[in-house]
Amino acid sequence: MYDMRKIRNHIYGPIRSRRLGNSLGVDMVPHKTCSLDCVYCECGATTVHTIERREYIDTDAVINEIDGYLSDSPPPGCVTFGGSGEPTLHSGLGRIIKHLKERFPSQKLALLTNSTLLGDRGLREEILPCDLILPSLDAVTDKVFREINAPVAGIDCAGIINALTALSAEYRGQMWLEVFIAPGINDSDSDVVLFKEAIARINPARVQLNSLARKGTRETLAPAPIELLEGIARRLEPLPVEIVAMMK
Repeated sequence: MYDMRKIRNHIYGPIRSRRLGNSLGVDMVPHKTCSLDCVYCECGATTVHTIERREYIDTDAVINEIDGYLSDSPPPGCVTFGGSGEPTLHSGLGRIIKHLKERFPSQKLALLTNSTLLGDRGLREEILPCDLILPSLDAVTDKVFREINAPVAGIDCAGIINALTALSAEYRGQMWLEVFIAPGINDSDSDVVLFKEAIARINPARVQLNSLARKGTRETLAPAPIELLEGIARRLEPLPVEIVAMMK
């Protein structure tokens, strides 16, 4: 059995995830390295704001740590690339995915991503072996995108929507698109109409409406009431919408 007392620098859990069940997390960038600085991020404000893909953490070290766990422990429901920053920034992601699919072919792999780097065709090819990809789309206008997500310069909504559409056409696994609802920011009638048009183009297997569960980086941001989320879900029909936000 895997010795849980071993120092684990790049994996955490397994934890019980609302969306993924029993999940072993993999964190491949230093806290908090990201292409966005989202107002709702429970990991805190972004300290390294970048869109540069490089080997932020030694790829072999990540592989060895995951191997050590999967070789000696009951398999988790999925191995999830996520953590305290944007995992697609790590240039070794494709090599890690390829290795795991070759050594542990029955192990399900999931990727959480903010979608900002999916315009890179090479990256999209790297992540195609994943069983589940969970990208996010929190805005359909650049004004709202800047207010909620504070992207690195040069990233815009149109580029993200086009990249998600391209990935959906290429991908044979399950894509679950997460939309974070920030009351008073991206929940207007016009926003919902534009969301519906964009999501119809992207054609994900699921659309998951989420909202604030823990304190984000903006003190005034509040969770979306369930009535608001239910109303948005109805207006997005017949898209495959579900509400995943934690409600008190």
